[in-house]
Amino acid sequence: MTTIPEEHSRQAPSNIRCAVITVSDTRTLETDTGGQTLIEHLVESGHSLIVREIIPDEPAPMRSLLETLCRQDDIDAVLLTGGTGVTSRDQTYETVTALLDKPLPGYGELFRWLSYQEIGPAAILSRAVGGVSNGTLLLTMPGSPAAVRLAMKKIIVPQIGHLVRETRR
Repeated sequence: MTTIPEEHSRQAPSNIRCAVITVSDTRTLETDTGGQTLIEHLVESGHSLIVREIIPDEPAPMRSLLETLCRQDDIDAVLLTGGTGVTSRDQTYETVTALLDKPLPGYGELFRWLSYQEIGPAAILSRAVGGVSNGTLLLTMPGSPAAVRLAMKKIIVPQIGHLVRETRR
């Protein structure tokens, strides 16, 4: 007997067109191991990289870029890494949350629960958030390669097609 999530996953698109954004004041393409880890997982899973950017942790330019990407017809999902902590420079959570038409609280909850299993109570420092903005999936994750691997392997890669399928309905 097939469950509804399994049925929806089978009906989901297999190639998701993604933008990958690294939020960092210090990373470059050469030093962005978190962003590179994210891209490797996307490509290995058969998804397409449409846009790759590294931007400073500044709300106005981040908001402008995200609004532009969420209006593009050739992008299904925007995946951000970095800027999700609690330091004074970390602005990703506030910026992304303000853009969401439909928050997905389960994404952040599940990420922190899985993270807790790996790093213990330090998982509370992550403010990973996700949702839908203008019909485009937005998901954030911390910038460390270990956190990116966790999010991609345990949540995003298994569900991105299903999530995009639902955002298109």
